Amino acid sequence: MVDMKIWTGRVDAAEGEAAKRWHQAVQAMPENGAPGIAIIGFACDEGVRRNQGRVGAAAGPQALRKALANLAYHPTLPLYDAGDVVCADSDLAAAQRRLGERVAQVIAAGHLPLVLGGGHETAYGHWLGLSAAHPDKRIGVVNFDAHFDLREAPEATSGTPFAQIAADCARHGRVFRYLCLGVAETANTQALFDTARRLGAEWRLDTDMNGWQLADIRGQLAEFLDSVDVVYLTIDLDVLPAAQMPAVSAPAGYGVDIAVVEALAGRIAKSGKLAGADLVEFNPAFDIDSHGAKAAARLAWSLSRHLRR
Repeated sequence: MVDMKIWTGRVDAAEGEAAKRWHQAVQAMPENGAPGIAIIGFACDEGVRRNQGRVGAAAGPQALRKALANLAYHPTLPLYDAGDVVCADSDLAAAQRRLGERVAQVIAAGHLPLVLGGGHETAYGHWLGLSAAHPDKRIGVVNFDAHFDLREAPEATSGTPFAQIAADCARHGRVFRYLCLGVAETANTQALFDTARRLGAEWRLDTDMNGWQLADIRGQLAEFLDSVDVVYLTIDLDVLPAAQMPAVSAPAGYGVDIAVVEALAGRIAKSGKLAGADLVEFNPAFDIDSHGAKAAARLAWSLSRHLRR
């Protein structure tokens, strides 16, 4: 059941149809709707708790819907709300399986999943759905993140999703293709860099993600996109500087400017290879005057603009 009451905002009736906002354009997920963008919430921060982070990201999907609701609507693919997948009774694995099933369902219906997390444990559930929907395609993962999230741990956490994806690739004979943009050396141990090398991951440090380096970054991204059939884009909001994104478990002391993230994410969306996208780790309990919510909503809005018919 989808609760559409969250989608409310300003109405500029005097200016006609061209004055719509997102809350006036989003529909509850129909059975046979035209291909569009399907918003799925993953109300979960069990992985963050296990990773000893600041919990609260389970409230992220609803807070992000509120931030999106009042944004100006411009022509794009139809917008649908496919409801939330909730992590109940701390059973993270079951919640990730349900998210994978929901992602696969919306893809089968012809839609592009836009998942609102939740902690970065969202990524493994999202991957399960994408890999089921695209069994014979080379899936590349592009992660904007201060952290590799390649930890080896006795149980799944928000720090293990890409290690889990690598293991899933090994089990099913897939090549693990992973590009992490915005890695902070201060937040990743040498062991994590060693793991990234062993798995054949690619990365770029946050100190090499400045605006004046955009042409070089685009070249690296283009080479990666050329090497895969479809792309899974995941944006961990802690990649942004703390001043732009205070509302995460681990605010960044340096970070990558939102203008750089938006430009590169836009390139991915316009490539024609985007199979699914998510924004994760938003924690409204630590937001300041909605700064974080507005930044996250801006990134989601921008992605939708690049997915026009």
